[in-house]
Amino acid sequence: MVEISPLNIHYLLITIEVLEKGIIEKQEAWIMTQLTQLVSAGVSLLTLNLTVLVVGALDTYAQSSPATTFSDVQPNYWAQPFIQGLAARNIVTGYPDGTFRPEQPVDRDEFAAIIRKAFEQPPIRQIQSGAVYKDIPANYWATRPIEEAYQQGFMSGYPGGYFRPNQSVSKVEAIVALNKGLNLTSGTSAVTVPTITQRVVTQKTTQKAVKRRILMPLGFTALMQPLLIPKAQAVAANTVNLNRPASFIITNTYADANKIPQYAVGDVATATKKNIVVNYPNPKVLNPSKAATRGEITALIYQTLVSQGKIEPIAINLPAHQYIVRTPVNKQNAQ
Repeated sequence: MVEISPLNIHYLLITIEVLEKGIIEKQEAWIMTQLTQLVSAGVSLLTLNLTVLVVGALDTYAQSSPATTFSDVQPNYWAQPFIQGLAARNIVTGYPDGTFRPEQPVDRDEFAAIIRKAFEQPPIRQIQSGAVYKDIPANYWATRPIEEAYQQGFMSGYPGGYFRPNQSVSKVEAIVALNKGLNLTSGTSAVTVPTITQRVVTQKTTQKAVKRRILMPLGFTALMQPLLIPKAQAVAANTVNLNRPASFIITNTYADANKIPQYAVGDVATATKKNIVVNYPNPKVLNPSKAATRGEITALIYQTLVSQGKIEPIAINLPAHQYIVRTPVNKQNAQ
C-alpha cells in the first residue's frame, strides 16, 4: 500500500478548491504550475495521477453543465428570462467566447436544431433514403435535425429539392412551422366565420322554440323576459368570442396586420390566442417578414412550451412579460 504524505494531500486539496471556484480561464496554466511544484517537491507518481483524474473530472463537469448566463445578455435585456430558461434546459446554447449573440438572425438549419431539442414529435412522413434535400450533404452538421424537422412536419423545402439551410428564418415562418409541427390549431375554438348552413339551422331551432312558448301564458312570458334576454346576450357574446375569424384577431391585435401573408393568417391567429407570440419593443407590431433573431426565436419557443404546460411562465413582474402578445379576449387570462 502506497502512503501519501500530508504535503501531497495538501496540494490535492488546493487543486480541487481552485477548480471548484470556477477559475476556468486560467485552468491550464494553473494546472501546469501546480504539477511543476508537485514534481519539485518530490511527489509520487500516484499523487500526480490522482491530480490529473481530479482535474479531468471537474473539467468534464464544467463542459457538461449548460451555461445560463452570457456576457452579452444583461439582466435587463428584454429576452433574458426566455434565454436563461431555455439555456438551463440546453435547448439553446451560447458560443465558445461566452456570448449568446441575441441580435443575430437565425438560419433555417439552426432553427431546425432548436426545434429538435425543444420538442419530441412523432414523424408524420418518412424520408426514403439519405438527406431529403440536394443542398444538405450527408455529413452536414444539421443533417439529422433538418431531416427530423421535415419528418415531423415542422419545415419543408423549396421547389427543386432545396432546403436553403443558411437562409434566415422570418418571424412568420417560425410561427407557421411551430403551428404545423405541433398541430396547435387542433382542439382550439373555431377561427372561421360561421357558414350560411349553420345560420339557417340556428334560425330553425329558434323558430321551433318560439312555437313551443306560444302555449305558455302571455303574462308569464312577459315576466320571464328580463331573465331570458341577459342570458341570451351572454350566450351570444361567448359565441362571438369563440368563433371570431382569424382575420378579426389579426386586425384587432397587430398594427401591421396587412403585412402578414395570407397563408399565415390562421397560424398567427392561433399562436396569438395561445400567447405564443412575443413582440419587442412594441407588442402590436409583429414585423412578420423580418429575419427573426436568436432572442426572438428563444422567446417564441419558450412561450410555445408554456402553452403546452412543459415549462413555467415567466413572472408577471418581469419586464419581458409586457411583450407577450395577448388578444382583447384573453388579456384577463394573462400567463
